[in-house]
Amino acid sequence: MLNVENKVIAITGASSGIGAASAKLLAQNGAKVVLGARRIDKLEQIVEEIRAAGGTAEFKAVDVTDREDMKSFIHFAKDKFDRVDVIFNNAGVMPLSLLNALKVDEWDKMINVNIHGVLNGIAAGLPIMEAQGSGQIINTASIAAHMVGPTSAIYSATKYAVWAISDGLRQESKNIRVTIISPGLVKTELGSDITDDVVKGGLKEMRKTALNSDEIARAVLYAVSQPDDVDINEIIVRRTASAF
Repeated sequence: MLNVENKVIAITGASSGIGAASAKLLAQNGAKVVLGARRIDKLEQIVEEIRAAGGTAEFKAVDVTDREDMKSFIHFAKDKFDRVDVIFNNAGVMPLSLLNALKVDEWDKMINVNIHGVLNGIAAGLPIMEAQGSGQIINTASIAAHMVGPTSAIYSATKYAVWAISDGLRQESKNIRVTIISPGLVKTELGSDITDDVVKGGLKEMRKTALNSDEIARAVLYAVSQPDDVDINEIIVRRTASAF
């Protein structure tokens, strides 16, 4: 039996893509999921689908870059279900560009969402999990945490930061599991905010053979479902035929 049933799992970036797919799959396996994102209409629709299928789900709007807002989201989950077993820091943005384009506002956006968003999730959930004596924090990094290419310098830097923060937390934690999910290219909305038409076109072409969100959701389920004394530290998921 999977070690998932009745676990309370808070998920950011849950209005689409990996977050939404993970919420649905975890709920199918008996978890109580709490979905967070900025798009309330999308969250409400996904929660209705989960409930219609017999699952347990709640939602709350959250801006992961706002420390107090993130704290409110995690405490909402705790207030609803009396505990928080897993926090899946999944929200992320990827406005790729060449450095000499000097899209400095987009650099700041990636740093705020991809790094501060994860730190805010940890800050909100760590005291709860330490008081419980157990828990799991899952952070979405990327294959870009392991490699850098033209246009991905800042994005890769933020995802390497996620990797480093996660491994540091793992080493410091005795009772809290820490997992890094590093997907290869996935068919999601990530990158929809790219403002360079050439870069956006290149990403669209590459996504023709990309992974689906459901395939990453299965990796999340695998990490959550392990016995409490087993910590899956990192999962890298690529399409079989992918070179990167």
